[in-house]
Amino acid sequence: MESDEWRKVAACRDTDPDLFFPVGTTGPAIEQIENAKAVCRQCDAQADCLEFALATNQDSGIWGGTSEEERRQLRKQHASRQRQTA
Repeated sequence: MESDEWRKVAACRDTDPDLFFPVGTTGPAIEQIENAKAVCRQCDAQADCLEFALATNQDSGIWGGTSEEERRQLRKQHASRQRQTA
């Protein structure tokens, strides 16, 4: 999808944004994270959302079905592959 067009079809567009920004990673936050990811799993824009989050270094919240830690790992893996091919 072009630029921000993915936002217009995102499954989360009519969902309370707070769902995607849990406080913490334990207790009730675990269920909130899973609920946010469930919205992402049914979204046609999931890949575009994740691409946006990685490109703009979104370091909080659930984006493209990934948590902050999962995106950190993806960035590390990408950087490692870049070093290996350089």
